[in-house]
Amino acid sequence: MPATVLLADDHQILRQGVRVLLERSGFEVTGEASDGHEAVEMASRLKPDVAVLDYVMPGLNGRDAAVKIQQVSKNTRTIMLTMRTEREYVLDAMRAGLSGYVLKSQAAADLATAIREAMRNSIYLSPKISAAIVDACRSGAPAPQDPLTPREREVLQLIAEGKTTKEVAVALGLSVKTADTHRAKLMRKLKIHQTAGLVRYAIRQGLVTA
Repeated sequence: MPATVLLADDHQILRQGVRVLLERSGFEVTGEASDGHEAVEMASRLKPDVAVLDYVMPGLNGRDAAVKIQQVSKNTRTIMLTMRTEREYVLDAMRAGLSGYVLKSQAAADLATAIREAMRNSIYLSPKISAAIVDACRSGAPAPQDPLTPREREVLQLIAEGKTTKEVAVALGLSVKTADTHRAKLMRKLKIHQTAGLVRYAIRQGLVTA
């Protein structure tokens, strides 16, 4: 039986290209999602062997989607397919329990290998990413800790995408008062007092693009 794969990326053309690549490599693509929330829902329903996720997606980013997928489909391994090469993104993804980190520029060479390694319960990193991890270990610099809860990260991403508090509440199934409370808490934690500052922070964290 071929390994089953769920693809999540907000660019349809990229998903189509990756799908062809994986099917030629002998994998079965059982679903395609265009955002993080859809990826979580499909993973819960389809139970794929592997979920391949873009880092930056609307609504819910790939890193946070990976955490939720591991909760709703415990046997699904998660792999990040991204252009992000910065050390902090790689370390954050590894802390989130991903089984692989593959650069889009290296997808043709690395993605099939990453999926096979994930199926063996191993971790695969694109060579350029491996070098970043080695450098981080050698430098001895502590990995930055995220002060926000998963819910606060979701609220932050939606605010950075331009959603109002009411729209955030609807998107997350919360009351407006609860959504406003989350917003106030994350602003206190980050010591940021304006929406523009939250947007800049979200961009630095890779939750949204500039």
